[in-house]
Amino acid sequence: MAGTSPRVEARRHVSAGAQVGRVALISIAVAFLGLLLIAPLGAVLAQAFAKGAEVYLQGFSNPDTLAAIRLTLLTAAIVVPANTIFGICAAWAIAKFEFRGKSLLITLIDLPFAVSPVIAGLVLIMLFGAHGWFGPWLQERDIAIVFAVPGIVLATIFVTFPYVARELIPLMQQQGSEEEEAAITLGAGAWVTFLRVTLPKIRWGLLYGIILCNARAMGEFGAVSVVSGHIRGMTTTMPLQVEILYNEYNFVGAFAVASLLAMLAIVTLVIKTFVEWRADRRTG
Repeated sequence: MAGTSPRVEARRHVSAGAQVGRVALISIAVAFLGLLLIAPLGAVLAQAFAKGAEVYLQGFSNPDTLAAIRLTLLTAAIVVPANTIFGICAAWAIAKFEFRGKSLLITLIDLPFAVSPVIAGLVLIMLFGAHGWFGPWLQERDIAIVFAVPGIVLATIFVTFPYVARELIPLMQQQGSEEEEAAITLGAGAWVTFLRVTLPKIRWGLLYGIILCNARAMGEFGAVSVVSGHIRGMTTTMPLQVEILYNEYNFVGAFAVASLLAMLAIVTLVIKTFVEWRADRRTG
């Protein structure tokens, strides 16, 4: 039997080295996921059920906790549709048209990624607080923005409005505008063109952006903490309620609310994975 050539041996060594490198990288990634994601989630669930399921469920009987859950869901119900409409309009304008100030609009969309949420909350106080620019005018008309639900909604809108737009802009730019132009040439109006031509092509990216926006809206802490005033039962969202209960040494109640947020995050992750799988399957 003839001996193996040096070239074949070299290829075997390279293949073996690549296999070792691949296993090492996968092991490091799994270790980081276990340390930074799985272990904290497990700790939250363990602390939440430390005194049994009955005590865990009693943690949700607190009126302030129920109010925080309702406020969180209400905020997400307002913020997500608003940012969806904005994201679609902004992505359509940026991807399909050329106009003066286009680069500035893109920069403004990315602004929440660069600005701390705490600073965003402080800006809202400077604008709508009692001593802010519009504070006296609002007080004269008995309109409450800061330390009320509208301030929480505005703060959450600010920190979440890039998500839908940033998912749609590159997708629309990649797809071009030839099909829309053809539809308009054949007599279709703008609304019909969007529903029949554009929306089917972007629906998976749109859904992906909505999922990310909803997840951030329900979990936002920094900006909401600044503008809420921490008024129990009125302006505390779920993340703020976790902080309040924890500071009061009500660990079971705090981890019960935290576990609900964690489960919402897991559901969001599952839906996100499903959307990515469907999108890859359709484009594959």
